[in-house]
Amino acid sequence: MKFFVTGGAGFIGSSLVDRLLESGHDVVAYDDFSTGREEFLIKANKSPKFRLIKNTTLDLKALTEGMKDCHFVFHLAANADVRFGLDHPEKDLQQNTFATFNVLEAMRKNDIKKIAFSSTGSIYGEPEIFPTPENAPFPMQTSSYGASKLACEGLIEAYCEGFGFQAWIFRFVSILGERYTHGHVFDFYKNLIQDPNTLKVLGDGHQRKSYLYIQDCMDAMLIAVEKSRGKINIFNLGTEEHCEVDDSIRWISGHLGLKPRLVYTGGKRGWVGDSPFIFLDTQKIRSLGWKPKLSIREAVIKTLEYLTQNQWLLERKE
Repeated sequence: MKFFVTGGAGFIGSSLVDRLLESGHDVVAYDDFSTGREEFLIKANKSPKFRLIKNTTLDLKALTEGMKDCHFVFHLAANADVRFGLDHPEKDLQQNTFATFNVLEAMRKNDIKKIAFSSTGSIYGEPEIFPTPENAPFPMQTSSYGASKLACEGLIEAYCEGFGFQAWIFRFVSILGERYTHGHVFDFYKNLIQDPNTLKVLGDGHQRKSYLYIQDCMDAMLIAVEKSRGKINIFNLGTEEHCEVDDSIRWISGHLGLKPRLVYTGGKRGWVGDSPFIFLDTQKIRSLGWKPKLSIREAVIKTLEYLTQNQWLLERKE
């Protein structure tokens, strides 16, 4: 098959590009490099089955042209800056919702019917059911990021109904592993490199989160696409465990041989829209024969080892 991957130079996107190429498929990666990295595509660029298009998902004409002759779209491009969403709320609307509309329109114009979409566990807001299943009642949205992703899901579902599309929607917990470029492990490691003696922690450190290793995430998505045949297939992706932020700090500090003084900002949330407990029910994806190979602790350490070996990622991108 020939796959079109938006956000193909990013953390998750480039990992997927490599997996698809390894399986013998042709791949077109589409990325504006706002957060993607050329270095993540070094392996892909050696393949004659790979093509890279540098452009924004807000350019419908370029998207439509780039998708020609493709069979399946993995739409992974997004503004994932959850923490600072209130500083520029238009980004979530434009780069998530408007961009998804453009992807769907480009697909329609090219008669491409299959799309896999990276949604988020943030669409559940602050749920009352744990672990939270795919059919949980939606509470009030607590972040512009989650709200924009939920709007994307709605658009995709409408195109499935109106234009005969088939969709796989993946609601992720936070993903860890090689090529990880933002998030709590990145921030803590960078801060500890700068000051090994003190670490500022947003909230009270008792926020409970679930995480998933990148290759386990790849396995889950590919198995879901292979084995599920519904018109709209929605899957939570995560582990059957969660940890406190303090747990993660202890693993990171211990691996680095440090004992920093922790300075908490206080409160149950690190920022507005930060859910104090994220734990998704993953029975549906597990029913297809998938289960993660790495624990959360192992994924944190894998991420830390990668960052230690690739400190160029710590430099601010121009």
